[in-house]
Parts: sequence; C-alpha cells; structure tokens
Amino acid sequence: MVALFIFTYFYSMVDSQAIFNITSDSAFEELALKIFRFQFENNPVYRSFCDLLYKHPSDVTSLKDIPFLPIEFFKSKQVISSQKPIEKTFSSSGTTGSKTSKHHVTDISLYEKSFNAAFKAFYGNVEDYTILALLPSYLEREGSSLVYMVDNLIKASNNVHSGFYLNELDQLNKQLIELDNSGKKTLLIGVSFALLDLVEKHQFNLKNSIVMETGGMKGKRKELIRDELHNILKTGFGVDSIHSEYGMTELLSQAYSKGKGIFKCPPWMKILTRDPEDALSIQSNHKIGGINVIDLANINSCSFIATQDLGRVSSNGTFEIIGRFDNSDIRGCNLMAL
Repeated sequence: MVALFIFTYFYSMVDSQAIFNITSDSAFEELALKIFRFQFENNPVYRSFCDLLYKHPSDVTSLKDIPFLPIEFFKSKQVISSQKPIEKTFSSSGTTGSKTSKHHVTDISLYEKSFNAAFKAFYGNVEDYTILALLPSYLEREGSSLVYMVDNLIKASNNVHSGFYLNELDQLNKQLIELDNSGKKTLLIGVSFALLDLVEKHQFNLKNSIVMETGGMKGKRKELIRDELHNILKTGFGVDSIHSEYGMTELLSQAYSKGKGIFKCPPWMKILTRDPEDALSIQSNHKIGGINVIDLANINSCSFIATQDLGRVSSNGTFEIIGRFDNSDIRGCNLMAL
C-alpha cells in the first residue's frame, strides 16, 4: 500500500511530458534526482544495488552521486520501477547459449514519445523521408527494440516506398537509386555488416540520401574500427559522412551522430564516464572511461545504467564511443586493446 502511494504520488508530481520538455541542465538534474528517488523506492533490484553501496537519497545531491546500475543486471533480474503490467518485453541479441538482456516496458508510449521526439529534433519531420531499413539480424529474431522503433518510423513516414529489406539487395539497390535520383529525402538505416554487403555488390553516388549505421557485425564479419568502417561505407555510397545511432535494448532513448562518430543526446538523455579502475567514480570530461547513461525516459525501469562501452565526453556534452570493456565485471579493470 505504501509502495502504491509513492508510485501514485510521483506520477502526480511528474508526468511524462516533463521529461520531453527539458530545456536546461538544471532542469535535467532536478528531474533526474526526482526519478532517482522514485526508482530507489520502487525498483527492488536498484534499491538492493544502492543499499549494497550504502547510497541513500539523502546522500545523493547531484548527478555524480547517483549510483549507476551495471547493465548486466538486465540479463538476470527483472528491472522494473512500475506497478503497471508489462506491455512489451525487448530482448537483446546474443550468441548461442548466452544470456540475453530483457527490458520489460510497462508504458510503451514513453518509448514511442522518446524516439519520435528525438528523430524530429535531429532530422525534422519523419513524413519528409522515405525510410529504407536493412536490418536482417534484427528482423530474424523476436523482441528487437530497434525494429520496433524503425517500424514505427516507417509507418509514420506514410510513404509507400518506405519498408524493411532482408536479403533483397538488388531490389534495395534499385529502390535507393530511384529515390535518390528523384531528389526525395531518403534515410537508409542498416546494421554494419549488411551495409557492407550492399556496397560490395553495388556502388552508389548518392546526393539526397542519409546512410545511418546502427553498429555491430553480429558475428557475420570481423569487427572494424569506426573510421575504417565509415571510410568503406562513404566510398561505397558516395556520401561525405555516415550517420550513426547509439541505443540499446536496456534504454528507451537514442543518441545520433551525423558524422565522424560524434554523438549528441536528446535533452532527456545524458552521458557521463566512470573511471575504468573505479566504477563508482565519475570522471571529468575528455577522459576515456566507461560509459554511464542517464535516460530519463526509462522512468519505469532504471534511468541510470553503467554500460560496457568505453568512450569520451566533450565539454559540450557530445560523446564518442572508443571501444568496449574486455569483460562485464563491475570494476572493469580489464580493457580490450584500443
């Protein structure tokens, strides 16, 4: 009964619209601290984690004080801060026999508001685009949050030429060239290995199209460093820059890069880095460290997540991904070769 009161009280104080109307750093911090207190009280997994660290809301007065839940918890625990029933469960991809992350979403409208608002902020009205999606590894399994987002954007584009492609590279080649030659704004979003497959089979000289990679070879090819991947794709598509999307199963928000791997967050999302040798210590800008994500749209799950990615944040809030931790232990002492 007490938990239900706290849950109801929070929602009487903060509605979802407040998240997507943030206009300043101070407003972001104020709302983040409110959400931290709410999740401390309503998320048993996060509460247990905070208790183990001896972190109580009375000890947390700034963003740097907030504990970040290791992303690995989504593989073994039900990370929920809501009393509402689960509407959708997203799951990550994984190798055979490996545990996958599960993100239980109790209000799918928050995800829809988040990705629609972010797309509009970075790219304008979705109705102005034809969206072509080359996401075979995601389409071939259930529960992809990326497929859910792109499917929603395809429908919102209200364009008969928008759609998904699996292995129809010749058909995609023809469609992409026709759209680009017609002068229509086109967004081709694809997983890295599939985009490489496309440019190995066909060469392009695009003038009116955006090419966006979502990262990952998904075991289909040898991993490439970002610069090498982007140079191959720029040459193959005949474009000056390759856009990128940074998101994950455990989040409800995405950051975007319009080139050179420099990502920018929407106003309700923020990146901090932690010391690679001390997971509880937040670093100053311009140092390479573990990526910590604050995603305020994740009210009903956990908004404060310590990922396995390595990166660097600039003073203007933009960030880049440098690599990944060698393993998933919380201290993150062993790093992959950069």
